Amino acid sequence: MRLDKYISNATDLSRTDVKKLIKSGLVSIDDETAKSGSQKVTDDQEIAIEGSTIQLMTSRYFMMNKPAGVVSATKDHTNPTALDLIYEHRNDQLQIAGRLDIDTTGLLLITDDGQWNHIVTSPRTDCKKIYAVELENAVSEDYHKKLEAGIALEGEKRRCLPATMQVIDDHHIQLSISEGKYHQVKRMITSLGNEVVSLHRLQIGGIALDPELEPGDYRPLTEEEIASIQ
Repeated sequence: MRLDKYISNATDLSRTDVKKLIKSGLVSIDDETAKSGSQKVTDDQEIAIEGSTIQLMTSRYFMMNKPAGVVSATKDHTNPTALDLIYEHRNDQLQIAGRLDIDTTGLLLITDDGQWNHIVTSPRTDCKKIYAVELENAVSEDYHKKLEAGIALEGEKRRCLPATMQVIDDHHIQLSISEGKYHQVKRMITSLGNEVVSLHRLQIGGIALDPELEPGDYRPLTEEEIASIQ
């Protein structure tokens, strides 16, 4: 990689700023003053600015407890976005792995690793998403059978993949699905003749929402949590 690109990617500095630093003799490669931004560098070399070593960032993974009223988008002209709540270097490179509706709360995964994101969101990987669902009307006895058979949603050519349900009480269930169709849980419940009052995502694959995270807070994922998505 070119030296100027390496420094720009590892910092918030523009290419113009980087060139000025190099011209001023403030950049070194393995303790030798850099001559030009076009010099090629490798990951095992030590790049320093005014004696302070810099490094390219590795992939980043976060979980957020998304509050209501926040959209799962990179930019929105009307509402705050989940990425507006993230205070990290190069936010523009982060992406949301598995979106939530504006009024849905709970676990949101955020990363700059596109392949990992694909594993989370692809129905082929069978990465379960578990939701706490509050229903307007009482749970019916036939919900289990209908969900396991796959709900046919209006406007969709294929039925949903089989889902499972755990009854908490008459108006509260935990629902596990393997897909992420548009408004899927709400549309599934509507197809059952009921309506969703509130929806909260508890878990994606082996990653459960940290109960210590307040709405709007986030934290990096642990190595074990990252590795659980395969």
